[in-house]
Amino acid sequence: MDIATHLDRFFRDISVDARVTVTHISVYAAILQSLRRLGTDHISMFGFELMQVAKISSGKTYYKAVRELNEFGYINYEPSFKKNKPSRISLPESSY
Repeated sequence: MDIATHLDRFFRDISVDARVTVTHISVYAAILQSLRRLGTDHISMFGFELMQVAKISSGKTYYKAVRELNEFGYINYEPSFKKNKPSRISLPESSY
């Protein structure tokens, strides 16, 4: 996985996507950082872990941004709905 390619594509695409806010950008950057740090093609993390990296203090704001990034096609988000099991997030390989 080439993080730089995903970042370039993300910023190219959001330049014409009025739905994307600074919160989405912060969450996406936190996801990329976590993927880079772990060296994997997906992350299994609890929301509070990514919230710390993204500098977001509200769970409601964080989960809204993650859900919308998934709906917009920028990420693949698989929520666990269990307190003791982390959610899974990956980046789509094809263009969104």
